[in-house]
Parts: sequence; C-alpha cells; structure tokens
Amino acid sequence: MNTKIKVVALAATAAIALSACSSDSDGGDDVDASSFPAGSTMATLADAGAITIGTKFDQPLFGLKAPSGEPEGFDVEVAKIIAGELGISDDNITWTETVSANREPFIEGGQVDMVVATYTINDDRKEIVSFAGPYYNAGQAMMVLSDNEDIVGPEDMAGKVVCSVEGSTPAQNVMDNYPDAELKLFGAYTDCLQPLRDGTVDVVTTDNVILAGYVSESDGDFKVAGDPFTEEPYGIGVGHDDDEFRSWINDVLEASFEDGSWIDAWNETAGTVLPEPVTPTVDRYTNS
Repeated sequence: MNTKIKVVALAATAAIALSACSSDSDGGDDVDASSFPAGSTMATLADAGAITIGTKFDQPLFGLKAPSGEPEGFDVEVAKIIAGELGISDDNITWTETVSANREPFIEGGQVDMVVATYTINDDRKEIVSFAGPYYNAGQAMMVLSDNEDIVGPEDMAGKVVCSVEGSTPAQNVMDNYPDAELKLFGAYTDCLQPLRDGTVDVVTTDNVILAGYVSESDGDFKVAGDPFTEEPYGIGVGHDDDEFRSWINDVLEASFEDGSWIDAWNETAGTVLPEPVTPTVDRYTNS
C-alpha cells in the first residue's frame, strides 16, 4: 500500500512538515524525532522506533488474529498508516488485544500508546480518554440465524435473549432503550456465536460491520436482520490530555483520506465484503 502522506504537525510555535512514505509492506520510513515538538508523544515514539497499539483480535474484517499470530483487518491497517508516519515499521508494532471493557483502562494505565479497535466515540468515554477521528462510521445492527424471520427491527428484541459484550456501546443502548430484552453479556463477541447457533440466545447485537464479518464466515448460518439503527463513529483512543497527539493523528487521517491510502486499506480488508464507505469528517474537539 502506498502511504505517502504529507502531514503538518500542530505545534505551539511552528508548523512542521514531514513526509513519510512507504512503498513496501513493512511500512515506516526514517523519521527524525526532532521534527516533532520536543516532549510530544510523537517525538517519544519516533525516537523509540516502536509503538504498542491496542486492537481487537476477534472481529473479522477489522481486527482478527491471523494464523501467523498477528492481527489483520481495517483497524490494523489504519493503525499501520499512523505508525508509518512516525517512522515505525510494521515489525516494530506490538499488538495488544483490547476488548470493549478494557480499552479505557489500558489507555489510562499506559499499557498501550493508542487504541484502534472498533472504538465508538461517545461523550462518556471522552471523560476518560481522547479520540482522533472518526475514521469510519458504523451503526448498531442485529444478527440472527439465517432462517429467523421474526426479528427485523430493534423493537423485536423485546422478550428475546440478546447477546452483546460488557462495556460496549451496543450493550448500553439495549439497556437504555430496549429494557424488555433479556441481555446476556460476554467478554468478546465470539462468545456469542455458539449460543446463537444452539438457540441459547436469539440475537447478537453490535455494529453492522462487525456482524458482517461473522456472517461472512458462518457458512450461511447467520444473517444481519434489518437496517442499522444507531450511528457509531469509530475513533482512535489516546490519553485524555494528549491534545497534541490527537491533533497530529487527525492530520494523518485527513491526509490518508486525500491520498488514497485510507480507501486502499479498506479495499484490502473490510472492502472485500462491505461496500465502499463515505469518507468521514474528523472531529477536532478539545477537552477544554
């Protein structure tokens, strides 16, 4: 993938142009750490030549652990674009599994430098971490057995056993807006698949793109029921007060939209199953 990007790093005293391009699959060119503001997260990571990134390991198309032991998917490729702009090659990325419930704790505790993991931006999470992006807009949907004709909209979850994941936005939405559903929570969405097959649960609910991945690998057992019924903007989680890092990532994302590396990443991963997405608009909010 060609990841040539020209990025203007936001700094209080200077605008710093950096050009990071990679024509090979390993990503990452030589980047001088001094080209970033002194003491910034970008300078620290570029100087180290390594980064730890949290992502999902159980979500086809976005973040799925491959037989090689490395994750693959759209989230992974977006993360590689960002790492490449820091001069960090793919083999100097440490991938850490982040499930829905541990993403904020891992960012707060420093176990990861950033999280790219189908991570919906919302106001509650903004109290704990900061988000660059969005880099993709998804929507909550439902997955059922392929012969189920009774569930076509979210109101049909009433009286049904609904499976989702602890700490997820879809689970909270069910609790808040569909209280007649019997919600069953697990640590990972893959934990919902066998219960759906054997009838222990009636519905699995999460974002439409995640469900599409499971449907594509189900040999016809599952289908997505109805249309998405929420908006789920995916962001990149960083430290709550790290406005400088967040703003720089937003610059990288916007450049990737313009130079084609973002859509290349999509077409090589989620785009093998899903239609081409509308290019999102990053949200340059501040915590002040």
